[in-house]
Amino acid sequence: MAKKREKKVIGTVDTIDFIGLQLDDVPCKIDTGAQTSSLHCSNVRVIEKDGQEFLTFRMLDPSHEQYNKKKFVFDNFTERKIKNSFGSFEYRYVIRIKVRLFGQTLTCEFTLADRERMRYPVLLGKKLLKGRYVVDVSQRNLNAKFKKAT
Repeated sequence: MAKKREKKVIGTVDTIDFIGLQLDDVPCKIDTGAQTSSLHCSNVRVIEKDGQEFLTFRMLDPSHEQYNKKKFVFDNFTERKIKNSFGSFEYRYVIRIKVRLFGQTLTCEFTLADRERMRYPVLLGKKLLKGRYVVDVSQRNLNAKFKKAT
């Protein structure tokens, strides 16, 4: 019989580290209603170079305190039809990136979205949470507290 992995408790909001994007402590909202996680990006474009397509974007936007003007380039991406928080469908680019939560490094899918009007630039959805975390709606910033304690 396979050993069951113990699930960590996560609250409704927290911070997350994006290892591949060199950004730490980015505020995030935990959303069990969302299938895929998403992150706020600006200047999202697909460019072609030497016959290959590349996805370029900037993480966050100039109004966010952690905006660093750095342009990220991914050659491994897809485009998917996603149901947004307003119930409409839209096409979004999807990337797989490494993140860190509770000291554990995970490779997860994130859609690139315009979350400028949203309070949190990152949303963590069910695909990231499933099998790893249990959401306690009375808790907040448990990952941030974990990082300070270690």
